[in-house]
Amino acid sequence: MGFKVLNLVRPFLSVLPDVQQAERKIPFKEKVLYTAVTLFVFLVCSQLPLYGIKTNSGADPFYWARVIMASNRGTCMELGISPIVTSGLVMQLLAGSKIIDVDNSVKADRDLLNGAQKLLGVLITIGEAVAYVVSGMYGDVRELGAFNAILIILQLFFAGIIVICLDELLQKGYGLGSGISLFIATNICEQIIWKAFSPYTVTGARGAEFEGAIIALFHLLLTRSDKVRALKEAFYRPNLPNITSLLATVAVFLVVIYFQGFRVDLPVRNKRSRGQQGTYPIKLFYTSNMPIILYSALVSNMYFISQLLYKRYGGNFLVQLLGRWQESDYGGQMVPVGGLAYYISPPGSLSEVAANPLHALFYVSFMLTACALFSKTWIEVSGSSASDVAKQLKEQQMFIQGHRDTQSSLKKELNRYIPTAAAFGGMCIGALTIVADFMGAIGSGTGILLAVTIIYQYYEAYQKEKEQMGAIF
Repeated sequence: MGFKVLNLVRPFLSVLPDVQQAERKIPFKEKVLYTAVTLFVFLVCSQLPLYGIKTNSGADPFYWARVIMASNRGTCMELGISPIVTSGLVMQLLAGSKIIDVDNSVKADRDLLNGAQKLLGVLITIGEAVAYVVSGMYGDVRELGAFNAILIILQLFFAGIIVICLDELLQKGYGLGSGISLFIATNICEQIIWKAFSPYTVTGARGAEFEGAIIALFHLLLTRSDKVRALKEAFYRPNLPNITSLLATVAVFLVVIYFQGFRVDLPVRNKRSRGQQGTYPIKLFYTSNMPIILYSALVSNMYFISQLLYKRYGGNFLVQLLGRWQESDYGGQMVPVGGLAYYISPPGSLSEVAANPLHALFYVSFMLTACALFSKTWIEVSGSSASDVAKQLKEQQMFIQGHRDTQSSLKKELNRYIPTAAAFGGMCIGALTIVADFMGAIGSGTGILLAVTIIYQYYEAYQKEKEQMGAIF
């Protein structure tokens, strides 16, 4: 049944945008160049405003999802990577749960699966573009007019196609990593750097202040006569990036990098080369950043639904139970102040934790449980469970030293480590996110965890290339 379903995709393969697999070994410097060009195109699209929109003001209903979407409101990169991420997760779930039967050892099956994922990504891009316009994100549809509405949809569609092609370009061996990881990390790092060095001024109760934490520090020291008070304000000013949050961000970066080195190396040997011995590493962060991506997607969608319902039916008891919202003092963004949406949102600082310990306790319990469950579920659907790894090692004629050369023996030994690493690693990622949120780190705990894990993956890719090709520079 699975193969019949995938065969339905075959007629579309010839019309889908495609990047040819690299036919030669791409030198490392050339890979860096391709990756830099890809990033440049993404950044240009992120700053290129959509032509024809009537309005782009007011609270952003997708504010909470933009970190994992790598999107920028009102630009060609409005949709970000959401079509790729959504189509990838859907196909991964279908293949992992055996609804679609795919033999990864057969190239034709892999091509069909990739084609199906790409086709779904294109359809989601069209669907999201139409939904954004029809929902009034860029002004009332009647005010936009048919021409402008179609023009906006086309801009979003072609930008989505560009993102799909850029991601495929990197994954086909021309660049490093994947477009999804590159764009997420860039988006988050851009936010952190902007909040540290932003020259924009914000007018508040204390008058005009610079948004950037470091620029505000120097400005306060130069303009205030009381230097001690100026330092205190720069370190602890509310509702704006401050030096304490910047230091917390750096501290979380270092802690996550430290935890990346935690792993168990299982000694393995090849039956065909008895003298050669290697290791199979099982890292603490076995599922990498997937738990936090899935958690962010769940919470962001819940926020979005809750906001829409509250705007329309704010007086309804069930709607208020799901979440109550109000406009924040900084940036005019809607923030949860009650209901389930409030209790699953992170406290902004340790003072908020002390003021409402029940909120903090519920948030901690929900985050840790969700990350552990997502991590355990992901290894089953992504083909990285103990049984899947045992099957792969058996096919490669590998066995664990000191154990019998059978798949059941491999599975038994791997079961001692993989489920524990997945669940405990997911909880550790959740705990680090909580600590970052409580400390008020810039970019949110979720964003920092995503950025660090992705950057570390690029560092590992660099080390691997360096080992294979010798000295690069």
